[in-house]
Amino acid sequence: MKFAARRHAALAALLIFTSAACADEVTDQLAAAREAYDAGDLRNAVNSLNFVIAKIREQETARLLTLLPAPLAGWQADPAQSETPGIASMITGTNLTRRYFRPEGGEVKLTVTADSPLLPMLTMFLASPFMMQADPGSKPYAFKGQQGLIKHDPQSSDYEVTLMIGNRILIQGKGSGLPDGTAVQQYVESVDLNALQKAFGG
Repeated sequence: MKFAARRHAALAALLIFTSAACADEVTDQLAAAREAYDAGDLRNAVNSLNFVIAKIREQETARLLTLLPAPLAGWQADPAQSETPGIASMITGTNLTRRYFRPEGGEVKLTVTADSPLLPMLTMFLASPFMMQADPGSKPYAFKGQQGLIKHDPQSSDYEVTLMIGNRILIQGKGSGLPDGTAVQQYVESVDLNALQKAFGG
């Protein structure tokens, strides 16, 4: 009985999540799941609910991708992408990325990583002056109260800017073929931090 009650509660939560007034493939499948469940056809009920979950996740990913900024003046950009590899997201977290480039050369890859169990270790790294001293190509960086670092090898045209938002979200910009790291820093700072934290429940 408890298991059945939990299934009813889960189905009710999904029904509440979407508006019956806006019928689409999600609400259609919710209705199909309810009909199958009431008829005792649990297999088809589960299949319909799995479809609903997949579609909602697609919508959520599309919404998250809009958080990656538009290209700077004189730059172009590839479409934003999600690189979260299914079940492996339990380890890697959510990964959003977009490549920006200039016709005359140079590019920046901007990545947002959230909810990876590896991020707290990076927070400890950024807070450790000893670790910073171990890498002479790194220097502390801060933006809107958040901590990060800037890395650059003087012998290359590569630049990397990392900004940690709390201990759950990482913004990282990697640039190559650039005269300096200004563009990389601008892309990192173009991300709406408040919207990002809100999107990930922070």
